[in-house]
Amino acid sequence: MKSEKAQDKILQLLKTEGAKTAVELGKTLDITSMGARQHLERMEKQDLVTSEEVSKGVGRPKKLWLLTEQAQSHFPDRHDQLTVDMLISIKDVFGEQGLDQLIEHRSKSTARQYHEAIDPLGDLESKVKMLVKVRSAEGYMADYEATDNGFIFYENHCPICSAASSCQGFCRSELEVFESLFAGLAKVERLEHILQGARRCTYSITSTS
Repeated sequence: MKSEKAQDKILQLLKTEGAKTAVELGKTLDITSMGARQHLERMEKQDLVTSEEVSKGVGRPKKLWLLTEQAQSHFPDRHDQLTVDMLISIKDVFGEQGLDQLIEHRSKSTARQYHEAIDPLGDLESKVKMLVKVRSAEGYMADYEATDNGFIFYENHCPICSAASSCQGFCRSELEVFESLFAGLAKVERLEHILQGARRCTYSITSTS
């Protein structure tokens, strides 16, 4: 496997699945653990990954590899510093109320598009699958898994992180959009939040029927 291709796959795995050992990465990539370790060591020199020793029970500590802040630049980001500056300018010129109106307008437009894609679907899981598809197309690297009473919805990347960091109203409005999508079918609750230091944003979608 070519070095660049292997490194891209390692970045993707660490982004979507979290910290892993060289052995785990090697198995997934179908290469030896030594081969995976060599890729990781090269990536460490590029400040793309870092490692930490973790002890679990008896035996030697495991060396887990995880992404650095520098690695985040390898994933799509639709809102750069210009967007942040624009938000600040809107707030300065039009005040908090003007910024809230902007967020509300964006939220309504997003909700309308999502409802058009999701509302025609019959069951809860089909709706969750479509939300995963829609959000992944927007760069959120979404996924889901079933639970005893609903689903866990993941967003492994936030392509609007810069904008959301400067104005958390975006995150609040997105949660409200999700709640509207499943109104009457399920309760939506945010469990993990990238802006609060989590690796990804996680939501529980709990059936109410």
